Amino acid sequence: MFPGKPSGRDRPSSLLAMIRLGFDNSYRRLPERFHAVQRPARVVAPRLLAFNRPLAEELGLDPLAVEPVAAELFSGNALATDADPIALAYAGHQFGHFVPSLGDGRALLLGEVVDREGRRRDVQLKGSGPTPFSRRGDGRAALGPVLREYVVSEAMHALGIPTTRSLAAVSTGEVVHRETPQPGAVLTRIASSHLRVGTFQYFAARGDVEGLSLLLEYALRRHDPGLASAERPALAFLGAVSARQAALVARWLCVGFVHGVMNTDNTAISGETLDYGPCAFLDGYHPGRKFSSIDHGGRYAFANQPSIARWNLARLAEALLPLIDSDDDRAIAAAVEVLEGFPAVFEREWQGGLRAKIGLSSGEEGDPALVAGLLAAMQASEADWTLVFRRLADAADEGGDEVALRSLFARPDGIDAWLRGWRARLARDARSPRERANAMRRANPLFVPRNHRVEQALRAAASGDLRPFETLCEVLGRPFDEQPAHAEFAEPPRPEEVVRETFCGT
Repeated sequence: MFPGKPSGRDRPSSLLAMIRLGFDNSYRRLPERFHAVQRPARVVAPRLLAFNRPLAEELGLDPLAVEPVAAELFSGNALATDADPIALAYAGHQFGHFVPSLGDGRALLLGEVVDREGRRRDVQLKGSGPTPFSRRGDGRAALGPVLREYVVSEAMHALGIPTTRSLAAVSTGEVVHRETPQPGAVLTRIASSHLRVGTFQYFAARGDVEGLSLLLEYALRRHDPGLASAERPALAFLGAVSARQAALVARWLCVGFVHGVMNTDNTAISGETLDYGPCAFLDGYHPGRKFSSIDHGGRYAFANQPSIARWNLARLAEALLPLIDSDDDRAIAAAVEVLEGFPAVFEREWQGGLRAKIGLSSGEEGDPALVAGLLAAMQASEADWTLVFRRLADAADEGGDEVALRSLFARPDGIDAWLRGWRARLARDARSPRERANAMRRANPLFVPRNHRVEQALRAAASGDLRPFETLCEVLGRPFDEQPAHAEFAEPPRPEEVVRETFCGT
């Protein structure tokens, strides 16, 4: 049995009957072909494993009212009185192959809340049973992938990277069958929306221009209301989504994140990181590093992520063509012009992030070459991505030395030459050593969800021990702070701990 809070079955049934979550379900009001009405499947023995109280408060929910019945509410055994669950329709390119009908095969949108900042947020159950889009799937989720998404999505939020969030994790008391039998669980995911590139592809593939137009109008109201009055709203929307994706992927690279499954159905038009199935973080740096067990050709490897994001945006552009211009040639020319702007936006965000990571407050023409030299030295030694930049911050501090930094390199001569050029560049930067080092520590986390630590926590949870998971969540909630009591969480894996492969869990 898992430790945790008792389920709502042990509480007065009147408590559940009174629960409202303040839902205002705008997507449910779209035509029937946008979604399928579906209730969650019941589970045998729901038990609350994790509940994100700060996020609940941010959403305008009362944790004191919700937490006692969270196991029932967020397993799907009970519904808030204002919930109206639906599975969303969408298509998608999966590893480059188009599937015209995917949809939520194991997830249900319970509803939408308007949070304390006035932002509309989706509340979705993931692993809540089969839907009309399940095909041959069981609609369930295993405990490991649920807790992986919980810990990594919340870590990404703490790192300042746009992401879906995790409100709750509930074990089901049931077994799901994947490669081996595993305990089942349900995740409650929060998103700015679950609109994807694949949502637009779904209607485009059917030649449903009316549906496409309704979807665009909805997306503009939800994410880009200022663009509705643009001369060509669809083109302006494409530009906005492109800019968000460019900035998002640049931030991924800055922290060494490998998404692992950048299909168009996992590309959110909000610019949030969506889906944490086979994700991983770099230990030793190599641009071709990939982890997903199903990414045999390295399509979604670390350094390929910017080009894949642009490829996904081209698929969005194709779907939007009928709304951009009635003349195909003009529509294509306009869309291509927008897509050609992606590399410049990405490069600006990427180089800006790297300048901050190496302590530069201003730009010079030679800075990209300086950064490239560091990455080449790191690759030659497969030096640890996170620790190199963090120890570089220590070396930049007043009285800081380079011993700890040099120890990360199997070939210190390469980094020694680079350090001389870096010191010369810093001499032309205005800040004091202490100011620079502090700024670098705010740009370079000490703690990221290292793959071996995540796997250790998930193995313990599968055996009924949630303490490693809870400790990991606590540490990753403060990724930029020194935490001497948890210093081991900053260390790279020993050779026998290295994680070389990750799995989707579907």
